[in-house]
Amino acid sequence: MPPTSDSRKPWHGVVVATSLPFHADLTIDYAAYGENVAQLAEQGVDGVAPNGSLGEYQTLTYEERDRVVETAVAHAPEGFSVMPGVGAYGAREAKRHAEFARDAGCGAVMCLPPTAYRADDRAVLEHYELVASAGLPVTAYNNPVDTKVDLRPELLAKLHAEGFIVGVKEFSGDVRRAYEIAERAPGLDLLVGTDDTVLEVGLAGAKGWVAGYPQVFPRACRALFDAVLAGDLATALPLYRRLHPVLRWDSRTEFVQAVKLGQDMTGRHGGRCRPPRGPLHPETEAAVRAATQAVIDAGTE
Repeated sequence: MPPTSDSRKPWHGVVVATSLPFHADLTIDYAAYGENVAQLAEQGVDGVAPNGSLGEYQTLTYEERDRVVETAVAHAPEGFSVMPGVGAYGAREAKRHAEFARDAGCGAVMCLPPTAYRADDRAVLEHYELVASAGLPVTAYNNPVDTKVDLRPELLAKLHAEGFIVGVKEFSGDVRRAYEIAERAPGLDLLVGTDDTVLEVGLAGAKGWVAGYPQVFPRACRALFDAVLAGDLATALPLYRRLHPVLRWDSRTEFVQAVKLGQDMTGRHGGRCRPPRGPLHPETEAAVRAATQAVIDAGTE
């Protein structure tokens, strides 16, 4: 995959945290995944982040994770970013995934802190130091909801000062952090992590959006992000209000199933999830369907 232009870093713009389609037997449908990546590029987003939470990375083998990255790279046109998630229990495993991404031609990786362990600041610094030693730029992924570690603004500043990270996908949902991060680490790129805060965090200075729902409404989400970064509230706010009933599902436990349902409803590859994620409960499915259909009926896409 050719590198992105000098004017845009691989972690800038709308980078879709891609879901992963499966066959009926729950083996990965790599052909469908490749089609999804190619379609997203055609529809105007800037890149993809495979093997993240939306990609159900916790359920994948190393071999599967590697092939997902290879598939994304193979279907990425010139200038289109592939920034794999390298989340793992520990730094050695995460570094291994970062090295594979480097060798596959990716321009950056996205990395959670240690998962399933309440690491202290020293352990977090060591974790990112080892991952950064693979040689690719690292964007941190702060998700204190799903992990046991909170990458607080002061900790992010330390990680950036040491040269271990270049940006952070902020998934805490606390939009006030955007300003403290900018104060403590002016050179650290802020990336929107929760779809339902894209306007607030975008106005606070985000350089990118690692996003879920552009898989369902890519053109509308592209238009929203562009309007937000341009400060065009006359365009952004009405669009944000129309999209928000679906965007908020990105921050809920059933976000993978919700996004995949939206993909199915808009003629894209969604489908089932691997355990432990099962089908949506009927009332939850009805709520997701109604919110998604309302956006479709409004002609927003």
